[in-house]
Amino acid sequence: MKRALAAVGGIVLGLAVLVAPSAALAADASYRTLSTASHPDWMRSLPDTRSLAALSIPGTHETLAIRGGAWTQTQENFGDSAATLTAQLGAGIRMIDIRARVNTGNTLTIHHGATYQNANFDDVLTRLSDFLGAHPGESVVVRLKQECTGELGSCTDAPGQSDFQDIFDAYVAKRPALFWAPSVTRSTGAAMPALGQIRGKVVLAVLNGPRGGVLGHYGLGQFAGWHDGSSTYVQDEYNVPNLGAIATKRDQVRRFLDTTSAADPSLMYVNFASGASVFAQPQQVAGGAAGVQGVDPFLLTYLGEGPDVHTPVVRTGALMLDFPGGGLIDRIVSLN
Repeated sequence: MKRALAAVGGIVLGLAVLVAPSAALAADASYRTLSTASHPDWMRSLPDTRSLAALSIPGTHETLAIRGGAWTQTQENFGDSAATLTAQLGAGIRMIDIRARVNTGNTLTIHHGATYQNANFDDVLTRLSDFLGAHPGESVVVRLKQECTGELGSCTDAPGQSDFQDIFDAYVAKRPALFWAPSVTRSTGAAMPALGQIRGKVVLAVLNGPRGGVLGHYGLGQFAGWHDGSSTYVQDEYNVPNLGAIATKRDQVRRFLDTTSAADPSLMYVNFASGASVFAQPQQVAGGAAGVQGVDPFLLTYLGEGPDVHTPVVRTGALMLDFPGGGLIDRIVSLN
């Protein structure tokens, strides 16, 4: 869970129930209809020479956050043990955001703040391996973050365990064929790959510490400056203090989208459409509430508008979405 939300803790969340804002808009092509999209092999037809950075990639923020209630859930629930990930991959999602707690036995479990998401890191890797084995023309990009800060509202890592990097290395050592090796080397950040180099592989984009700092030199060298919130190549203004501020979040996403579309295609951009606070639930920011348009329906419209309205978007980069709808996923994939 983001620090802005974790800081309020359980007491404030309890009070917030008494003043909970109105429910989000109903499901539509942009929101809460992931299963209407089916793109299990959309990368397969793209040339091997195409840079990963040049793609328009549908992604999910807090990919496995399906438990814990309205202030914690960020994705439709398609099942525990990372079954939700399998559904997302089949729909076309190709960048995922995994948050892990250090558990006993030097293992990693999946959390959103204090809430265990009924999945372990082994489940994630098994689902990725099964999908890529069946669809070897695809690749999946992963942002992995150590979730626990030990603060109120967050989780606490199990004591007496190895450090996060050593535990991660042990997982990689058990499944070396699953990962694109340059991205999981602790000592050296990887150059941006072309699709031909990463088909059938998991690419680690970044390994973040519990407060957003980068751990080691894992991932893509371009993201060495990926810390908490926004940076040169990442837009993650996650604090949306109230429903009226959803409009500000829409504008942040739009401006970063325009920057991405016009930028050097050899550089990768990651644009978080997600946001939350005590007074704006993730579902409300994504789908809209109280007459305020959500980010997801805004994106579906904006990505489809032609030059008579604004300069068309030709590349989205990785769009990290809460509760994405099938039509929105379709539109992002179509830009490739």
